[in-house]
Amino acid sequence: MSTNKNYMVFSGTATTYLAEKICQSLGCPLGELQITKFSDGEFAVSYEESIRGRDIFLVQSTFPNSDNLMELLLMIDAAKRASAHTINAVIPYFGWARQDRKDKPRVSIGAKLVADLLSAAGVNRVITMDLHADQIQGFFDVPVDHLYASNVILPYLQSLNLDNLVIASPDVGGSKRANTYAKYLGCPLVLCNKTRARANVVASMQIIGEVEGKNVVIIDDMVDTAGTITKAADLMKAAGAKTVRACASHCVMSGPASDRVQNSALEEIVFTDSIPYTQRCAKVKQLSVADLFAETIRRVINNESISSQYIV
Repeated sequence: MSTNKNYMVFSGTATTYLAEKICQSLGCPLGELQITKFSDGEFAVSYEESIRGRDIFLVQSTFPNSDNLMELLLMIDAAKRASAHTINAVIPYFGWARQDRKDKPRVSIGAKLVADLLSAAGVNRVITMDLHADQIQGFFDVPVDHLYASNVILPYLQSLNLDNLVIASPDVGGSKRANTYAKYLGCPLVLCNKTRARANVVASMQIIGEVEGKNVVIIDDMVDTAGTITKAADLMKAAGAKTVRACASHCVMSGPASDRVQNSALEEIVFTDSIPYTQRCAKVKQLSVADLFAETIRRVINNESISSQYIV
């Protein structure tokens, strides 16, 4: 619990469930914020209590649809105009992060655009978790505190007491993240080499490494349509893996994802609660990152080190 009471926490519509848990951990009430919606879809934001001179923390993940991002931008703008001392955007899931570079001609770089929008609105600091690409931190001209879901996922994996454990990455791009888990747990690393036919469609995949008789855990930053991760799980099971689990930071789980996971070789798939999951799938488990964000907020307002709380 923080001893500094000159701060307030508010939440947008989509992330109230997480903001309430963060406030419970901090021992403070969730601030009163009103979002008025008009019949044409437009909405307006107003604070229902004075925030003048306060350090404001706005909790909102920016997963689709774009209303969640627009809500956050309006919350920042309203706080700036209400003379808040500092405005801190707490974005457990930073949307549009897959658009972090020009991978072909004439495309947008959505992550940079969102960073510019947040800065233009008046944000002073961003607190986020497991960005799709680490370099997105450099898109901002304000401090970015980049947290890691490993703080909650690694203790869970250790609690399973799995023997013959192998960590796997569903693609070469995620090998750095998976390798960090493998080093911490002291176990081998397996890679999957995939090619895509187009976005969200996997053309082919091959396993690089030995999985026969092993308990495999696939590590990723997000699961969208679950095509890659379920294909990897099925391949590993066919190659003789004893069990296959998956852990990912962000539970996007769009379209056919829930059915794919339910019908796959996965024993379970573990996410954080950075994004709400409302569909029913018996194999999905969510771990809360409320305490992780609450502790980070406490350290920010007390000017304490944040990096010291990282596991890896």
